[in-house]
Amino acid sequence: MKDKIRQSYQLWLKRAAADPDIRKELQEMAQNDAKIEDAFYRNLSFGTGGLRGVIGAGSNRMNIYTTARASQGLSDYVKKHFLPEECKIAVSYDSRIKSKLFAQTAAGVFAANGIQTYIYPELMPTPCLSFAVRALKCAAGIMVTASHNPAKYNGYKVYGADGCQITTEAAAEILEEIEKLDFFEDVKADSFEEGVKAGMIAYISEDISDAFTKEVLNQSCLGKHTIKKDVSIVYSPLNGTGLKPVLKALKESGYTNVTVVEEQREPNGNFPTCPYPNPEIKEAMELGLIYARKKQADLLLATDPDCDRVGIAVKNVQGDYVLLSGNETGMLLLDYICQRRIAEGTMPPHPVMVKTIVTSDMGEQIAKYYGVDTVNVLTGFKYIGEQIGRLERAGRAEDYIFGFEESYGYLSGGYVRDKDAVGASLLICEMFAYYASEKIRLTDKLEELYETYGYCLNTLHSYEFEGIEGFERMQRIMRKLRGNLTGFGGKQVTGVLDYAQGIDDLPKSDVLKFLLEDHCSVVVRPSGTEPKLKIYVSVSAKNREEASVWEERIVEAFEEMVME
Repeated sequence: MKDKIRQSYQLWLKRAAADPDIRKELQEMAQNDAKIEDAFYRNLSFGTGGLRGVIGAGSNRMNIYTTARASQGLSDYVKKHFLPEECKIAVSYDSRIKSKLFAQTAAGVFAANGIQTYIYPELMPTPCLSFAVRALKCAAGIMVTASHNPAKYNGYKVYGADGCQITTEAAAEILEEIEKLDFFEDVKADSFEEGVKAGMIAYISEDISDAFTKEVLNQSCLGKHTIKKDVSIVYSPLNGTGLKPVLKALKESGYTNVTVVEEQREPNGNFPTCPYPNPEIKEAMELGLIYARKKQADLLLATDPDCDRVGIAVKNVQGDYVLLSGNETGMLLLDYICQRRIAEGTMPPHPVMVKTIVTSDMGEQIAKYYGVDTVNVLTGFKYIGEQIGRLERAGRAEDYIFGFEESYGYLSGGYVRDKDAVGASLLICEMFAYYASEKIRLTDKLEELYETYGYCLNTLHSYEFEGIEGFERMQRIMRKLRGNLTGFGGKQVTGVLDYAQGIDDLPKSDVLKFLLEDHCSVVVRPSGTEPKLKIYVSVSAKNREEASVWEERIVEAFEEMVME
């Protein structure tokens, strides 16, 4: 193994000369066996989430060579499955380090393979890529992003012709094509400039962006109802892609009292004021909260770098700002959409809401109250997108009314097939303004939901396991957990759902869900894109305090059980 790693390193040292940063890093690691091993012990994993990894030199890193190799594999896959005139790929990228370079590298490979390529002329959100794939009738699409990960990461998401992230089957086929390829001998590549000159690479027109915004505006639930839209909003794109599309959608819908967090306004892959640019994390929201307090704003919004997630903060009855979780915002939006659709007479005869298995089960209770069917899917918004596609093929596209996941992803229409923070930001502002016109605080509305359906606490805990040893350790933990049929922290196991066996026609996945007594549960899964093990704890109780006590006991029991 070590000889093979050293051989790979020597080959890259000899051949990887196109990017001076890679060349320099390879030379600097010459005497560091540990760094060489981590950079070359495997090829960067490719799956339904595409590629994601630390930017740098090596086969286990995000760089122009891993990007080009994946693009060649995708090209070969597309040419096998589509007619020549159907071989078109859309490309977008975010603000991360080298995102534009990776996007242009991929476009050059597609062009060299005779595939017509469309690329946005500037960085654009993930949902805009999903939209472009369908609008331009492409066979596939790629989005260069690592979503909300720290600055050292970048990634390469692959989308199918339906605008969804690729299926397990497609990912396996593309991986098979990729694995046939040598990094340096088997990749066809033109320069980006050559592709543009030859007409094989074209810029996506403003018309597509305008059409996307129009669809976002169409998600309004107000109908003929009018409200004041002068609520004071603070918005942060967290140095990502959201600035232009979010402000455009808000402005065109009449929300003009918007203050942008200046330090986080412009695209910057170093994320200098928010090292973890994830609206799920309080630290990423801190600067926005400072602005909100200074302005005494009504609402704070923050979108992640590729603008598919949005986090919010609102005032409670004491006038303090409260950060809402993804579950809480999703439940509020679901309730709002249902009540408004019924009031306006736009609720379809057989409405459907889709959520992931780690998202609060309280969403299902809300849906049931309004006569809405719930479909539960695996973690990952692509599975929600697939359900929209199924409804569309069955002639029931209008039945889909909302989809959400606990990790701050929401989608209220089928115009894209991935979570959309542009549309969600607009709908959140509308919901807030609607309740404000009724003299209702959003926190009060949330408490009303808890009073109606019972309090439910949902938390996420992540444990990092870097490198080859960490990967093997996560596998050992999952094997150990499969033998746990007792309980966690005093809550007995009443059932175990092992999604590796395949459940409810869902793809097989390394996910365990422990059903506990008193309507509690624990879901455990290794991340598909990061070296992390994630556990999702759901606790039902009489109130927040009691739920917090039980949640702490469950987490402590989990850690004692699996941490070696």
